[in-house]
Formats: sequence, C-alpha cells, structure tokens
Amino acid sequence: MELPRNLSPGTSAIVFLLSAGFLYICIWSPSSPFLPYNELDGPPKNYTTVEFPVKDELELALEGASMPNKTVIIAVVNQAYVEQTVDTETTMLDLFLESFWLGEDTRPLLDHLLLVTMDQTAHDRCVFKRLRCYRLVTDGVDFGEEKVYMSGEFIKMMWRRTLFLLDVLKRGYSFIFTMNCHVSTMDHHVSTVNCHISTDTDIMWLRNPFEKLSLNGTEDLQISVDKYYGDPRPDHNLINTGFYHIRSNNKTIALFDKWYSLKDNSTRQKEQDVLLDLLRHGIVTEFDLQVRFLETRHFSGFCEDSRDVETVTTVHANCCRHINAKIRDLTAVLRDWKRFKAVVTKYPRIASNVTSSFGWSPHDGCLNSWKPRHH
Repeated sequence: MELPRNLSPGTSAIVFLLSAGFLYICIWSPSSPFLPYNELDGPPKNYTTVEFPVKDELELALEGASMPNKTVIIAVVNQAYVEQTVDTETTMLDLFLESFWLGEDTRPLLDHLLLVTMDQTAHDRCVFKRLRCYRLVTDGVDFGEEKVYMSGEFIKMMWRRTLFLLDVLKRGYSFIFTMNCHVSTMDHHVSTVNCHISTDTDIMWLRNPFEKLSLNGTEDLQISVDKYYGDPRPDHNLINTGFYHIRSNNKTIALFDKWYSLKDNSTRQKEQDVLLDLLRHGIVTEFDLQVRFLETRHFSGFCEDSRDVETVTTVHANCCRHINAKIRDLTAVLRDWKRFKAVVTKYPRIASNVTSSFGWSPHDGCLNSWKPRHH
C-alpha cells in the first residue's frame, strides 16, 4: 500500500495499521458483511426474530380499551344519539355517561368503554368528550339518520353491526355489547315503527354488571331477555340483544359466522330474530354452547321492571318507540336512582324500609309513544 509522501513516519505507521485493520474486518473476519451468508456459521445462537406487525385502527382501539383479560365494553352511537333536539334537555349519550358517574363501582369502567361511531357527527362528539372512539365506515350507507324499522337500510345496518362484532371476536376480544332495537308485541303497525341504529346507550348502568355475570369461563354467552321466566331453555326465552356478554373462543366465533352467513337468506328478518331462531333450533347443542339468560331482577327494562332496587344493575329502555320518549323516561330512572341513594345514605337505619317501598316512576313517555298520534 503506497502512503502519501508528505506524511511523517509516525503518522504513516498509524494510517497503515488502521488500513490493515479495516481490510481484516472486511475480508478475513468471519463476520465480514461482504462474504456470502452460506459461508458463515449462521446467526448468533441467541438471535430472536422481532416482528413488528402493523396494527390497524380497530386493533389499537380495542387494545387501548381492553381489560387485562382482553374484555371490552362496546357501545354504538350515531348522530341521533349525540345531538340534542329542541324537545329535549339532554342527549341519550349524555344520559348513558351520567349513569356511569352515578352508578356503584361503574366509573372505572369508562376506561374500558369503546364507543363505535356510525357517522362523522357522532365521532366528532365522541372525540370532544375525550372518550375512546372508533369510526365504523360503511360505503354507500348513511347511518347517522333515523331508519324506518325493518326497512332495507335498517336491516343492512343491523347486519353490519354483526359483522363488526365477529371481527372483534376473531381478534381475541371478549366484550359486553349493549344495543337493541326492540319492538313489543303491543305494536300493531310494524312497518311504520321508527328505530335507530344505536339504541345501545339507552341502558343505564346503575351497578357494575361484572358482579352479576358469571366470569368463571364456563358461559360462552350471557344475554338479557324482555321477560324472565326462570327457564334456561332457549325456546322459553325471548332474547334481547340490548345487553349481552360474550367470550371470544372457537364456539362463539363459529356462532357469529353462522349467524352472519344467514343474512342473505333471512328476508324481512332483523338479525336478532335470526339469532333467536338459531338458539331455538339446536345450535346451542350443536356448537356445545353454554348460554345463560339474565334475570330481569338484575338486568331490568321497561318491558319488565326490576322490583329489587338493591340488586338492579342495568335498566334498559326497551318496549319504547322514540328517542325523545326514551330520554324522558330514562331521565326519570336516574332521578329515582339518585333519590334512593340519597335517602339510604342519609338515613341508613331505615334503608330496609326505603328499599321495600321503592318503586320506579311510570314509563309514561314510552307508553304513550305507541299511541297512534305518535306515528
């Protein structure tokens, strides 16, 4: 190697040694990056492949809301449930969130609530309230407006919800889901009933529902009913998908797969009816599902009030037709609850008397919503 002539002998020696070291690393060293890989001894024995999977928006949202056991609380809202009308003093979403504030041991659960928004207005309101939000987009469908019950768009949005929940199960997340669009048998004009995509927030959480659910890992599906007859058989229960807890496993994923696969063969049926048919016609046995129907004593609704205020956990505005009616009667539910808690706290010695004499305010708004003048 020829060195520059103007370098001193000492400097030349240093340059020579550095050049020789570089050549050794590049050519003769076993770890030389210029040698073919098959000439090496292989990667280090402790080498571990580190994968960096790209997480989509839903995965990040679920991960952020998840409890340690990969359980989340999922609620769905659209514009109709987040915007206040001139006829109301609050919104359904605000009532829903207020129940978490007033309920027993429910405030921490908000950290695990994922609000699925069906339109941009609902999403903007969700973000404004600093909640965990996920925007569910469906091309060609406006889920922000009120839909006529059993119309083509109504059925489409119900099935879109089922597909979304199937995706959540496949990702390994169990969840409590609260959503319903119930029509009571008292309705004689089904074709004109108005219903909304997201009546999930029409449930008041007065106590932590996990304390009333079986969490020992044996039940696959725990679901609310309109009326509780004390019979565990599916054909003796009218399910209400307004509130249910489902574990993520192969059986429940298969159930939702089967459920969703029937959407094109279930003309004029909403998805809740299809699920009820499946439960009543042997899928519980076929898939070895463990299903529990939740007592209205704990998981109450306007179809059948709980008479046990000491144990009631949720109150659902089912058997009701319009949002304004729901807001009116659910506001009364929270008012009754606050009065009950205030009296029991102030006069603990007469708590048993207060409990035994307690009664919910009449659900006049929802009752009147079925009258012909409300069509």
